[in-house]
Amino acid sequence: MFKKILIANRGEIACRVIKTARKMGIATVAVYSDADRGALHVKMADEAVHIGPPPANQSYIVIDKIMDAIRQTGAEAVHPGYGFLSENMKFAEALEREGVVFVGPPSPAIEAMGDKITSKKIAQEAGVSTVPGYMGLIADAEEAVRISDQIGYPVMIKASAGGGGKGMRIAWTAQEAREGFESSRNEAASSFGDDRIFIEKFVTQPRHIEIQVLADKHGNAVYLHERECSIQRRNQKVIEEAPSPFLDPETRRAMGEQAVALAKAVGYTSAGTVEFIVDGQKNFYFLEMNTRLQVEHPVTELITGIDLVEQMIRVAAGEPLPFKQSDLTINGWAMESRLYAEDPYRNFLPSIGRLTRYRPPAEVADASHVVRNDTGVFEGGEISMFYDPMIAKLCTWAPSRDQAIEAMRVALDEFEVEGIGHNLPFLSAVMDHPKFVAGDITTAFIAEEYPEGFGGATLPDDELARVAAAASAMHRVAEIRRARISGRLDNHERRVGENWVVFVNGREIPARIRADRDGATVAVNGQDLRVESDWKPGQTLARLTVDGRPLVMKVDKIPAGFRLRTRGADLKVQVRRPRTAELARLMPEKLPPDTSKFLLCPMPGLVVKIAVAPGDEVQEGQALATVEAMKMENILRAERRSVVKAVNAEAGQSLKVDDVIMEFE
Repeated sequence: MFKKILIANRGEIACRVIKTARKMGIATVAVYSDADRGALHVKMADEAVHIGPPPANQSYIVIDKIMDAIRQTGAEAVHPGYGFLSENMKFAEALEREGVVFVGPPSPAIEAMGDKITSKKIAQEAGVSTVPGYMGLIADAEEAVRISDQIGYPVMIKASAGGGGKGMRIAWTAQEAREGFESSRNEAASSFGDDRIFIEKFVTQPRHIEIQVLADKHGNAVYLHERECSIQRRNQKVIEEAPSPFLDPETRRAMGEQAVALAKAVGYTSAGTVEFIVDGQKNFYFLEMNTRLQVEHPVTELITGIDLVEQMIRVAAGEPLPFKQSDLTINGWAMESRLYAEDPYRNFLPSIGRLTRYRPPAEVADASHVVRNDTGVFEGGEISMFYDPMIAKLCTWAPSRDQAIEAMRVALDEFEVEGIGHNLPFLSAVMDHPKFVAGDITTAFIAEEYPEGFGGATLPDDELARVAAAASAMHRVAEIRRARISGRLDNHERRVGENWVVFVNGREIPARIRADRDGATVAVNGQDLRVESDWKPGQTLARLTVDGRPLVMKVDKIPAGFRLRTRGADLKVQVRRPRTAELARLMPEKLPPDTSKFLLCPMPGLVVKIAVAPGDEVQEGQALATVEAMKMENILRAERRSVVKAVNAEAGQSLKVDDVIMEFE
């Protein structure tokens, strides 16, 4: 077995590999850019080597710099994680020449399967069902439009060397194909150093289901069942689960056997993933093979009990797989929620800044449920604009799907993140969505269920009543504390009062509190709700039992009440005495400023292109500017017909959120 492994990656996946290597008694080496000097993976590793400036194309994907780090530290093997150099054949070949073991497949397999065009041709020759498309190289945008016209819209424009949603666009018209080709090629070049693009038919109403395979150097190969990855935004997975709620045993076996056959056909070893699109009739089509560890691998580990990173290392060291296909059963159900530094209220645009608060839920592992959080950040750390916006992967396991979802609901409510925009509210909303709960999902779920974007979850009346009761009881505790501190009252609890009015979601809910030694009974909407909690003023997380059921809320103090966040809802809750409530109704509403005549930068980023000039007349939907953030290009479009009055930004300029890019007449 190896004595020292270098991890050619950063963030969450680097930390993940370090944990398993440490368990196996293997020393680890981290590499880091200027932006990651104080990163968690650097702190966790036994050694760390600086490799350059923040941009990945000047540090993490520069092969020579990684090779220098290997020579400096004497690492015997390299685990590439995912992204960066994980599917780079030249990197694998450089390691082979140096006599260093690549913890991944052999370079011919990377070449065959890592290239999306080549892999489709091989799959077709192997008899694997594939999506119709054009597998040749595409010279320019006009050729992309001609090919798209021939295939028939909608089409998927994809980077040949791509992954993780980078360099990928869906085009429904010729104009979208033209723009999508240019953006995909630019993203592919900056993210992978390879700007080749291919186009295939986009299957409508699809499910994205992938098969995890594992093969050793002794001819053994198995599949570790499937993962459902259909909840996506901008072609990037957000929520995954294992197994899929859609597959039957026969389809699962057919997909698994086909995935293993493909892996064997290219001499594959190590962990890999064969991705399929599955339609409503359970017809499945090969999409691509990722010759690396997937982001969502923890859900497979949770239902099989197999540590995939450990098996990758053992396979690389020449050991045979310690199990057969018949040994790999499905145990329970697992969920994964990807916590991203992005603002769901602004169409999931990236967010950067300092994590002023980062408190994940406690990790648990027992027979009833598991809570696991794979992360690469810490409280006080910086979220950089140079890398993928994923902060953590929160996973839960339970014996059944419903139980795994409920465990995830509680874990998401307990997860505290402040200082940046994040998607915790959206993740919580999905866990309560009837279609998701029923397993009725496709890759179009977000677009179809949130066509106007995500505006926060709306709690049903019974849940809102529970929140109102909890807020009343919490406000009473806070009032008693204030009275005791001030020394104004002798009998604090009696003088605080029983009758209150709770203002929440534009509604007024009268509440009457009857307290006792163990909690309080709150009369709300004609029913008595029992509230029990040990919450104290100043605590940012409240764990309560309301009406016999748990309620977890993030808490911030505001005048006369609280900002409460639970189950994807962000609520301004004010608790007032009846007379104060009467007076509050007379207060005028403060309206937000009018920004309709400005194009504001929706996220921190770099201006790639300004498409118009002062005096130009623009039409609704016309591209105005392109801003790059976290390796993704975002085209900003006109909301209506107008005339450009002034342009305040230029290509190459870095902007903050809400910086004015241009003004309109």
